[in-house]
Amino acid sequence: MTDKTKAELAAVLEAAGIPKRVFSIPIFCARHDFSEGFYRKLRKLGLGPRETRVLDRVFITPEAETEWLREREAASAPAA
Repeated sequence: MTDKTKAELAAVLEAAGIPKRVFSIPIFCARHDFSEGFYRKLRKLGLGPRETRVLDRVFITPEAETEWLREREAASAPAA
């Protein structure tokens, strides 16, 4: 077993250049500079990212994040 916290382990992996494979909702929100309340509002409106659920945990993959960003950019593009 390790004595490191999850945050410390994440920092070690990041420093080694190993990317995260999933993001929790709080991490996803921090990456996009909005609150969890705003995330819930987006999800309720059907505008949130694709989620992966494992038991009672919710994760967002980097691929789902990229897809979500593209959808949001396309939806906000001016009509030609």
